[in-house]
Order: sequence, then structure tokens, then C-alpha cells
Amino acid sequence: MQVPKVTKIVLNSGVGTSNDKNVINDIAKDISLITGQKPVITLSRVSISNFKLREGMPVGVKVTLRGNSMWEFLYRLITVSLPLIRDFRGIGKKLDGRGNYSLGIADHTIFPEINVDTHKHLVGMDISIVTNALDDDEGLELLTLLGMPFRKVTA
Repeated sequence: MQVPKVTKIVLNSGVGTSNDKNVINDIAKDISLITGQKPVITLSRVSISNFKLREGMPVGVKVTLRGNSMWEFLYRLITVSLPLIRDFRGIGKKLDGRGNYSLGIADHTIFPEINVDTHKHLVGMDISIVTNALDDDEGLELLTLLGMPFRKVTA
């Protein structure tokens, strides 16, 4: 019962203060293709005049994966998508102190579901892998055993 487990994976993509409604819809469609789930459009909570941002404006999309869809996404991320990154040498080993791992991807077209030729907007996304590990050592061991391609430390 004390073995750590992956509880959920959260994908978040912020679009910023784009006035074009099609940008949010296109990114929501792409995230839906990647995950197999309909994402939630996130709205701004405060107004910031310097950024031309008003309260309630759409600023991004997010989706939370659990169960079989989480495992399927994690498998595709580790085996297919991450190795497609140009000059890929592994990902960093820094966890958040509670065994959770966050990864930023600069271009969402590394996923094979996305057709690069038909895209006008290239956006990044944040992927957070949430575990029930008690500390970073347990979380790192869990993710290593799952096959996460961590960078090799050179001495």
C-alpha cells in the first residue's frame, strides 16, 4: 500500500491575451486530439490593463487525465513524443519536493496526432505528472521505473 502511484496528469496550455477566438478553439481541438478528452477553457481571474486583459477572457486550456487515458498518454509521451524532440538528450530530474514532476514543451507538434502542415499557431504546453509519493526520491524512482528518459549525469 505504500508503493507510490501516478494519480493524474494535467496538461495546460496558455495562449495569452489573443483577441482571436479561433486561437483558443484551435488549441482546444489540438489538446483534444492529443489527449482524447475535451479540455476546459480557462478564463482570466483579474483584469490587467497593461496586457489588455479583462476578467473573464479566455486565456488558455487545460485537461486532467486519470485512469486508462492517463496511462495511454504517458506511454505515448515517453515512447513516441519525447524522442521526436530535436537534439533530445533527456529531461531534467528536478521534482517539486513532493514527488510530482512538471515538464514544459515548447512546441505541441511533437505529438503524432498533430498535422504540422495545417497549423498556424504553434504553442507550448505544461505537463504535470502528479504522484502520491512522499518525497522527491520516491517520485524519481517511480518515474524512472516507468521509463521516463531522464538526463544522464556526467561526472
